[in-house]
Amino acid sequence: MSNWKNWKTSIGRIALSAVAIAALASLVTYETAKPLAARASSVAAAAAPLDDNSVSALLSLDQAMETLAARVTPAIVNVAVTSKSKPDMAEQQQIPDDMQQFFGPGFGQFFGPHGRPQPQIEHGIGSGVIISPDGYIVTNNHVIDGAVDIRVTMSNRKTMNAKLVGADPLTDLAVIKVDGGSLPSIPWGDSTALRPGQTVLAFGNPLGFRFTVTRGIVSALNRPNPYSDNARKPGEFIQTDAAINPGNSGGPLVNAHGEVIGINTFLVSSTGAFSGMGFAIPTQIVKPTVDTLIRDGKVTHGYMGIGISDVTPENSKFFDVSDASGAVVTQVESGSPAAKGGLKVGDVITELDGKKVSDAGELQVEVGQKTPGTTIKLEVIRDGKNVNVPVTLEAMGSRDKQGNEVSENDHGKMHWGVGLRDITPDIREQLQAPKDLHGAVVEQVQPGSPADNAGLQRGDVIVQVNRHNVQTASDVQQALGSVPKGKDALILVWSNGGNTFRVLHAPEGS
Repeated sequence: MSNWKNWKTSIGRIALSAVAIAALASLVTYETAKPLAARASSVAAAAAPLDDNSVSALLSLDQAMETLAARVTPAIVNVAVTSKSKPDMAEQQQIPDDMQQFFGPGFGQFFGPHGRPQPQIEHGIGSGVIISPDGYIVTNNHVIDGAVDIRVTMSNRKTMNAKLVGADPLTDLAVIKVDGGSLPSIPWGDSTALRPGQTVLAFGNPLGFRFTVTRGIVSALNRPNPYSDNARKPGEFIQTDAAINPGNSGGPLVNAHGEVIGINTFLVSSTGAFSGMGFAIPTQIVKPTVDTLIRDGKVTHGYMGIGISDVTPENSKFFDVSDASGAVVTQVESGSPAAKGGLKVGDVITELDGKKVSDAGELQVEVGQKTPGTTIKLEVIRDGKNVNVPVTLEAMGSRDKQGNEVSENDHGKMHWGVGLRDITPDIREQLQAPKDLHGAVVEQVQPGSPADNAGLQRGDVIVQVNRHNVQTASDVQQALGSVPKGKDALILVWSNGGNTFRVLHAPEGS
């Protein structure tokens, strides 16, 4: 009997121990698996945020940027364009029946009668800025080029039809207009007062994201036109690191006062996306162009008929210029206003109507904004002497280029690292060179040579050596051969339709 009791007692103790173990396990499981909120009370409190006094400068900057963005954004518009693309003339030919069968019946919808390509409907998006309460809007010409329908959307989501007032392909500017009164608008600023390092904001609709604002600084001023499609297009661009992407075109670049100091127009990037280099047309070009478009519906630019480049510390000694400023004439078109006025290749233009000319870009802008028929007075340094040259401007595009054909076929070689040959009719046709172009064609360039270092390339034409015209490859060879030992040489080079001066540095060991 006692053994039975002892056994029952042992069983009871074992049971109690099992219950205790189970309870302990449940407690551990709960503590481990209980919700984070149940355990949060055991986590130490985070450090307190910085007080307003500690970051007052940043808060003031933020508040200023918010005020600026709120002031400008209502005047920004999204520009949606429907346009007709031009058919490729090379493809305007009959489409054979077997091709129709190969591509299927849907292939023919893109072609009209006789299988000729028809214009296709395209849609594009850009930006614009309202500059007057009655609805005038500035944008880029490339945004509205070919448009058959233009619609603008404001930041309050109101959509309106717009009509084209006028466009200027040369400056890539256009004015459109919507009907309205008391519309939000922003004023013009003075781009000539800008300095590198100033804060600027870019507004627009990049990549379809409407009413975006980015902040940056003025990275540089007076940047030249980086594209060679038309040497007459003015430069003087504002460079900024405020993000500009496709869709920002036509939107404003504004200063800290909320004034338009530029119209965003393109970016430079190896990928096509923003990489820190955006460019805007300065208001010194925009405002007079826009005023003329509103008044006349078009812009007629003044034209001299010259090619120009900057005077640099490297080439100034060849023109007897002491301060490396001004614009050097690299080309004078036959029969042009400049030719009639007496300008010559190698002249350095230092003043226009009494105003100092700092570089070629500034001169190009100033002349382009003059009215055709205006007589301008140029101060020129020619062979170290000051000369006054009056030039009566014509309208750009009013003349046809003419010239005389020259035929030479001798070859030439020279120790400056360049192989030359004369211009033949076939070469002239391949280069699409004007008939009055004389000189020697670059056939080879030795890597690392003075010619290579000067940027010469196959197909360039040397037309002057040390300010003297050359007719043939042997002329160039003789002229460079007469350069004193250890001295540099100045050459005038025709390339891609324009002339530039290059400096050939004396070969090592010469």
